[in-house]
Amino acid sequence: MSGRVCASIVQRASRYTLTLSSTAQFQPRAANICHFSSWMNSRVRSDISGEDSGSWSLSGRHLSTRQDLDFQLNQVQINSILRSNEQTVSVPEFDGRGLSAVRKFESNQLPANTPNEDRRSSATCLQSKGMLFGVFDGHGGWACAQAVGERLLYYAAVAMMSKQSLEELENCMENERPLPPILQWYKHHADFNYRESASLYIDHLRVFWQELIESEEHGEGMSPLEALDYSFKRLDADISLEAQVPLSNDLMKSTAIQVAFAGSTACVAHVGTDGIHVANSGDCRAVLGVLEEDGSWSALPLTRDHNSQNQAEMERIRSLHPPSERDTVVTEDRLLGVLMPLRSFGDVRFKWSHELQQSVLASLESGVDLDSLNLYQYTPPNYLTPPYLDVAPEITHHKLRPQDRFLILGSDGLWDELGNEEAVRLVGEHLSGIHLQAPVSPSEKQMKLGEMHELLQKRQARASPALDTNAATHLIRHALGTGEYGELCQERLALMLSLPEDLARMYRDDITATVVYLNSDLARPQHS
Repeated sequence: MSGRVCASIVQRASRYTLTLSSTAQFQPRAANICHFSSWMNSRVRSDISGEDSGSWSLSGRHLSTRQDLDFQLNQVQINSILRSNEQTVSVPEFDGRGLSAVRKFESNQLPANTPNEDRRSSATCLQSKGMLFGVFDGHGGWACAQAVGERLLYYAAVAMMSKQSLEELENCMENERPLPPILQWYKHHADFNYRESASLYIDHLRVFWQELIESEEHGEGMSPLEALDYSFKRLDADISLEAQVPLSNDLMKSTAIQVAFAGSTACVAHVGTDGIHVANSGDCRAVLGVLEEDGSWSALPLTRDHNSQNQAEMERIRSLHPPSERDTVVTEDRLLGVLMPLRSFGDVRFKWSHELQQSVLASLESGVDLDSLNLYQYTPPNYLTPPYLDVAPEITHHKLRPQDRFLILGSDGLWDELGNEEAVRLVGEHLSGIHLQAPVSPSEKQMKLGEMHELLQKRQARASPALDTNAATHLIRHALGTGEYGELCQERLALMLSLPEDLARMYRDDITATVVYLNSDLARPQHS
């Protein structure tokens, strides 16, 4: 594309419509947090100029459309971008304690924010049974999603451990001996941890297991359902506490406050021989891929989005506040007009009293730049009876059946672009290697022969072999590059991957997808 066309695209973005061609149209997406530009990581300013000269300014930065923007990515460049964060892990059929419920999993991420605000986690429970998978979608920065992604699986695994195993952990700590491993992590080489806060995280995890040891009811450990519910709530309480108490150094203190004031939704699945337990808080999603008797694929949602489209969730939120606030608790489809997800970790701006928020921010050293930490002295409108937000997860249990083949976990960036059925069809066809044509609709049967031939030609791409061996990458490619007739549009995909970082967030969100392939043999009669 020429510099003139690129500049035109940016100008159209400010008018909330981006048209690539007559068959590819883009609408800017709504961010999780809106209205207040100081809360947004990416801002698009209206001072765009220089269309005729082939250059323009975005957020105060001067860019050359010839040098800095290349909308003509070739296939190799597209593949390199899409595959840079992909991960494939095969799981042994026997893990030393019996058959594994997971055959393998594939995962990938594609950022729109810089840095990426999504996180993902996957691990095998070594002191109990099953595997844990998590997808975490941060907002107001990446800090909360990072902390939750590092810590939540530990809390769930510890809660499922027996009292005897926890006592062994505590004995090792007291005698300064190496701890038996709790989780076997599967990390991508680009993943990182909060090293400066590691000691704090270990200390609070230890307090957690000490309380479980002292509980007379703990015994053989919690069930996956109980463990997921308790771990969500306990970690969120620890995040809140850590931001309020004195800590050993200023860096640790500022990190704790940054984590608490940012936010993150979470969707975590425990996959074991007794089935799948999914805990969800926010608008990430888990969908089961089911192979029907006729060979078709169907989607079984295991979560419900906690947002304004969920009427039961809306009524739950409203019931927690006086009738006088019924019309202000959720406005413009957002909590207090600001936040899209109605459940999340962190986000103490919607949980703490105004006085506590001011006190904690004032506790930072005077030389700390609050803007650099994504912290702002701001109270949402109509903030009358906090808390307005909690993290309590909605938990689903599904007993494995022979027809259950895979589980898709995705952040809302994936589901903004793909429906449940479409995502399952894409993974199912990728798994089977058969890319089925879409059925002909009744209206299409009335087409003239020439029109039908043209339609089938446009759909032909759907019968071509997959470009990616990784199913999560396959999902992301189709989420961003699918054209009007279900075909992959190279030009559309190149454009979506070429948008500069300040503009990309207008048209797509960070995307995380994890596909877990299930051992359906466990559900057959001989294993029941």
